[in-house]
Amino acid sequence: MLDLAHDIRDKETRPSLDAKFSANSWTPHGIVLRDTWFPLAHADAVGERPVRRAIYSHPYYLWRDKGAVIASEFHPREKVCRPASELTGGTGRYPVLERYGYVWGWFGNPDAADEIHLPNLPFLPPRGGLPKHMRGTVRFDCTAPLSLENLIDLTHADFLHANVVGDEKSESEEIKVFSDSETITMIRHCVGKTVAPAMRFFGGVKAKTQEVRQVIRIYVRSHAAIAYGRFRPGDDVPLFHPCVPETRDRTRLDFAMNTSRSHNLFRYVMPKASYLVSRQDSSMTSPQSARYARPEKRRDLHSKLDVPSTGYRLLMQELAARQAAGDYAYRPDGIVSRDCSEIIGVEPGMFPYPN
Repeated sequence: MLDLAHDIRDKETRPSLDAKFSANSWTPHGIVLRDTWFPLAHADAVGERPVRRAIYSHPYYLWRDKGAVIASEFHPREKVCRPASELTGGTGRYPVLERYGYVWGWFGNPDAADEIHLPNLPFLPPRGGLPKHMRGTVRFDCTAPLSLENLIDLTHADFLHANVVGDEKSESEEIKVFSDSETITMIRHCVGKTVAPAMRFFGGVKAKTQEVRQVIRIYVRSHAAIAYGRFRPGDDVPLFHPCVPETRDRTRLDFAMNTSRSHNLFRYVMPKASYLVSRQDSSMTSPQSARYARPEKRRDLHSKLDVPSTGYRLLMQELAARQAAGDYAYRPDGIVSRDCSEIIGVEPGMFPYPN
C-alpha cells in the first residue's frame, strides 16, 4: 500500500508560485538560498593551520586562535587589497560556531546569524566526539540540490544500493511525505523486506526478511539531511548527510554515522559503506547535473511516485521566491532547531551523551 503526499503545510502560508517556478523545469537549482548555517568541516579538521572551504564559490578560511574557531573570507597571511563582502558585514569575518562535532559557517546577512537557525541533529553528540571511524568525507561532481533530490527518494536505494541495503522486495510498503516552510521529510515503512546484505554479513542477521522504517529529513536552506534507518531484526543506521554547495557543480559531504549502538563489526564497517554508496549515487547524478545549469525547452516529467523529489524542488522554489522578494525570515512552522526526535524515530535516551 502506497500512501503518498501528505502535506502538513497550511495552504494559507504558501506563497503563490510564478509560472517560471515550475516543478517540471530543469533549472531550479541555480537557486542560492541565504541566511543559513552550513557544516563546513568536522571540528577536529580545523586547527591552528588555516583550511579552506567554500559555499557557492565564496571562500571560507577556518583556523583556531587559542582554541576558538575563526572563519574569514581572507587567508590570515593574505595582503588584503579588496573590500570585504556583505556576507561578513565588511569585517572579513563570518559568524561561526561549533556544534555536533562540526564547524558551522553562516551564509547570508551576518546580523541575522542565530543559533536558533541551526538544524536539529538528535542522534549526534551536541559537543561532538564521535570516533573517526564513524566520520568521513566524500564529494559529488554535481549540484548539491540534485544530490538531495536523489537522496529523499528512499526507494532509489533498492535499485542503486541493493548490495548494501537490500532489493525492492517486501510484503507491504507505506510511504508518507510531509513538509513545512523549511524542511521536507519522507518516511518509508516496509514489512517483510529482503534483509540488507550489510546486516546479513556484518550485523549477524539470520532472518530472511526485516521490518524497516527509513526516514529522510532535509533542511532545505542548509542543504543538510538526516537519515535514520531502523531495521528489525538488525541495527539502527543514523546518518548525517550534509551537502555543502562548494560550487555550482561540486558538493562536499562531511558525513557522520553514529553506529555506537550497533553490533561490534557492523559499528566499524557500516560507515565505510558511505564511500561505496556515494560512488553509486555520483554515477547517476553527475551526468544529470549540467541540465540543472541551463534552461531547456524539454520538460522534466514526473510520475506520482516522484512526490518526494518534486516536493523538495517546489519547496526550494518557494523559499527562493520569498527571498527574491526580500523576505529572508524563518516562519513559525520552520524553526529548524526544534527537536525532531519523534519524527525520525529517536527515542529518549537512545543516544546518551557523556559530555
